[in-house]
Amino acid sequence: MKTKVKELRTAAGLTQQQLAKAVYVSARTIISIEKEQYSPSLMLAYRIAKLFGTTVEDLCCLEENKKLEDQKYEELS
Repeated sequence: MKTKVKELRTAAGLTQQQLAKAVYVSARTIISIEKEQYSPSLMLAYRIAKLFGTTVEDLCCLEENKKLEDQKYEELS
């Protein structure tokens, strides 16, 4: 799932380790989220969004991700 985690983290001048510590996860988790290999839990997405002063919807690009998922389902029909 596409997110804005890397974009927001770098804009804030944080390392992956610093962000991980701030939201109580490992740096590996942040790396995996940024590489779109792992989708954050709702609570983790909420923690990250609050830290950066944004919404979960914006952080997780929900509108864009929904459109991509809808297209996949339409192709299967």
